[in-house]
Amino acid sequence: MNENYFPPPRQRGLLIHGILLLILASLAVWGFWSASRADVGPAFMLYILLALAAFLPLPIIGYRAYALLRANYHLGRDNLRLVWGLRVEELPLSDIEWVRPATDLTTPLRLPRLRLPGSLLGLRRHPDLGMVEFLASGTEGLLLLATAKRVFAISPADPRAFAREFQRAIELGSLTPVAARSTYPSFVVAQAWESLLARYLWLSGLLLNVGLLIWVSLLIPGLQSVPLGFSPTGEPLGPFPPVRLMLLPLVSAVLFLAGWLAGLYFYSHEEQRILAFITWGSSTLTGLLFLLAVLFAAATPI
Repeated sequence: MNENYFPPPRQRGLLIHGILLLILASLAVWGFWSASRADVGPAFMLYILLALAAFLPLPIIGYRAYALLRANYHLGRDNLRLVWGLRVEELPLSDIEWVRPATDLTTPLRLPRLRLPGSLLGLRRHPDLGMVEFLASGTEGLLLLATAKRVFAISPADPRAFAREFQRAIELGSLTPVAARSTYPSFVVAQAWESLLARYLWLSGLLLNVGLLIWVSLLIPGLQSVPLGFSPTGEPLGPFPPVRLMLLPLVSAVLFLAGWLAGLYFYSHEEQRILAFITWGSSTLTGLLFLLAVLFAAATPI
């Protein structure tokens, strides 16, 4: 029997995630842009808070969209492989005790608290089944896979075909015994941390951004005005209130976080790990450039 692929429904979930990403990214950009033009006062702080509030969920929603795009259930002769982003669960068919629809339960499943259409992920305890891990895009056609350790809730687009092929695989029997294996997103971070170069790039970038924030906080009280940017003729633009210097460490921190996450994505693919180190190195270099920008702004008379 060849390996069969049973992807979850994706279209609706990807559409909703894409809309949310577009709205939040637009709000974050608009907030930072408005803060760069606002006068010192409540309006400036409001724009900064709005930009940060819109930016912080972006990595989570972006990862969930990526996970849904990559999600699949691979049913082979010897094992069942559940893939959801960086989360991979490989189950020998002999370890699966039963498969049944979630609608057969007398006590309904409680859904994960943090959920979106297309992203039904997380752990919930059921009074009869124990711990249930959701790796599903929705509740329609939800199937339960029971092992001795845990129950998994999955949502193949064609649950009947999945159940039929699973039963066929069980009847044929396994050709080669395989071991169970679990991979979590946190494993990628732990694995990368073992690299001396990755640790150096992460810590140097983090210390640069923290130091930049502390330095700007100490500089602001002693400045009257600062230049930010250049005119077409090369003259410094300004004068601006010194509190606007706070935009530089905030933007630097946002770029550092985005680069760190992008590097983890590359690192999860062994053939692309060189790109991970390039991305992390670029994030550290960007922090250094922002530090030089603050130095220039503080030292340039205007």
